[in-house]
Amino acid sequence: MRIRIVDAFTDRPFAGNPAGVLLLDDAFPDDERLQNIALEVNHAETAFAHRLPGGGETDWALRWFTPATEVNMCGHATLATAHVLHTTGAHEGPVRFATRSGVLTATPDEDGSITLDFPTAPLTPVALPEGVAEALGAVPLSAFDTGPNIGDLLLELADEKTVHALRPDLQALAGYSERGVIATARAENPELGYDFVSRCFFPNVGIDEDPVTGSAHTALAPYWSERLGRTTLTGLQASRRSGRVRTHLRGGRTLLTGRAVTVIEGELLT
Repeated sequence: MRIRIVDAFTDRPFAGNPAGVLLLDDAFPDDERLQNIALEVNHAETAFAHRLPGGGETDWALRWFTPATEVNMCGHATLATAHVLHTTGAHEGPVRFATRSGVLTATPDEDGSITLDFPTAPLTPVALPEGVAEALGAVPLSAFDTGPNIGDLLLELADEKTVHALRPDLQALAGYSERGVIATARAENPELGYDFVSRCFFPNVGIDEDPVTGSAHTALAPYWSERLGRTTLTGLQASRRSGRVRTHLRGGRTLLTGRAVTVIEGELLT
C-alpha cells in the first residue's frame, strides 16, 4: 500500500497543510486500522480513498481521520487526494468523491491548481460564550455557529494583528464547540493579495492548530463575502506554515481553490 505526504494549499514544499494520502485497492479496512494508520502518520488528517464501480454518481469513496478521530469534512486532505489521483494518473479530469458530507467534487484547473466544490456552512449568530475571550486571549466582536459539517465556533476579532498574536489556552478552548474555534479578521492591507486572515484551533479532534483549513473556509467565505460585498475572495491562514485559499461563494456551495505538492512517497509495510 503506497502512502504519500502531500502539502496542500501551497505551491512549495514544507508549507501549507500536510496530509497523508492512501489509495486503497479495495474497500476500507476496519475503522481501528484506519485510525491506527492516521495516528502513525500523525498529521492533521490522513485521507483514505478507494475506487467505486463505474456508472454511478461518484468515482471514489473518501474518508478522513485525524490522529484522534474520523471527521465529517476536510478540505486540505481532499485537495491532497485529488492531487495524488491526477499526478499518478489514477484519475483524469474532475473527480467525484462519496463522503460523509455528500458528494464533493475536485476539478483540476489549467494553471495546475485544483478547485473543490463543498457545501457552504450555515452561519448562525450566537451569544458570546462566557469565558471564551479568556480562553482565546482576545475579545471577539461576534460569534457564529458553523453547523454540523464543520462544528466550529467562528469568532471575528478586532484586527489582523490580534489574530497573529493569539496564544490560546487550548484546554479551556475545547469546551466551546464540537471541533474547535476559527478566529478571523479583515486583512489590514488587501494589496498583499488576501482579503481576510484566520487561525484554526481544533483541540477536540487532536489538532492544537491546523495549518490551513479548507473546510473552515466554507464558513469564512460567506462570512466575509457578505461584509466585503464580493463573492470571490482570498483567505490567508496565518499559522506558522501558512497558506492561501481562494474562495468563490455560489449560494449553497463554496468553491475552494489551491495547489498541492507531494513531498514524501513510501510504502506501508504492516
